[in-house]
Amino acid sequence: MMLIPAHHFRDIERKPEYLQPEKCIPPPHPRPAGTMWFIRDGCGIACAIVTWFLVLYAEFVVLFVMLIPSRDYVYSVINGLVFNLLAFLALASHCRAMLTDPGAVPKGNATKEFIESLQLKPGQVVYKCPKCCSIKPDRAHHCSVCKRCIRKMDHHCPWVNNCVGENNQKYFVLFTMYIALISLHALIMVGFHFLHCFEEDWTKCSSFSPPTTVILLILLCFEGLLFLIFTSVMFGTQVHSICTDETGIERLQRKKQRRERRGSWKSVKETFGGDFSLNWFNPFSGPRHPKPLSDRDWVRQVSSVSDTETTEEPSEEPKNEAFVEVVDE
Repeated sequence: MMLIPAHHFRDIERKPEYLQPEKCIPPPHPRPAGTMWFIRDGCGIACAIVTWFLVLYAEFVVLFVMLIPSRDYVYSVINGLVFNLLAFLALASHCRAMLTDPGAVPKGNATKEFIESLQLKPGQVVYKCPKCCSIKPDRAHHCSVCKRCIRKMDHHCPWVNNCVGENNQKYFVLFTMYIALISLHALIMVGFHFLHCFEEDWTKCSSFSPPTTVILLILLCFEGLLFLIFTSVMFGTQVHSICTDETGIERLQRKKQRRERRGSWKSVKETFGGDFSLNWFNPFSGPRHPKPLSDRDWVRQVSSVSDTETTEEPSEEPKNEAFVEVVDE
């Protein structure tokens, strides 16, 4: 007698016809290589624009309020180069995280023909997402904003207007790291500038009037402190997720998944693209892409599903049939 989770039991059927293929739009042709991925979400686009505006505001204050008016040219050149390099890498990482396919599952492949081609064996199930009509591989979740199922989806981030998933997690990690670094750098420079202006005449330490200078510096200080805390926390949670091979969604669901987890170092190398090198910090160098999904990647064993809540399967149901499970997420 087979044991299956109670909260899954109501959705399990034994016929591929239950997938209602007539309601599924045929899968589109694969997109050409290099096609740009972009989510048309008003909130996400607005957040992405605000992100760029805040970085450019920091650039303006650092260059035209603190560095250019400074009489110490060595100090200005060194800090200007460092800050601008970090800002460029942060914006480049933001673009890559926003415009990279996070790992979308092919849409509309939950058809009767596709299910039958998998040749399910007894004890095997496939999961269908009724929202995008796709067969979901293991660890894939549906995003209501992207309207797609995403492999290893961690969360949807409005600041990059995209999901953080299998293919763009590296860029999101770099984005949070570089934003945290430029925020810390800006706070340090603001502190030194205030000390310098207190010792010198305020009219000589900036090309703007003293009240304007103070307001610009206070706003930059508030922005830097806020984003330093926020991005440092996000960077830490992402590194923890990579090292434990557990996404944010999987952690929130608190499921005892019976799956083989990769080692911490192996997971880090797959995310950042190979053995440790400078390319780990390069937003123009991609991660190690997984192999294309094979037929067995779409199929899961019933025994691999969490058994934290189980119920006995009715004895009158045949045991030699494959199952098709419809998951509504």
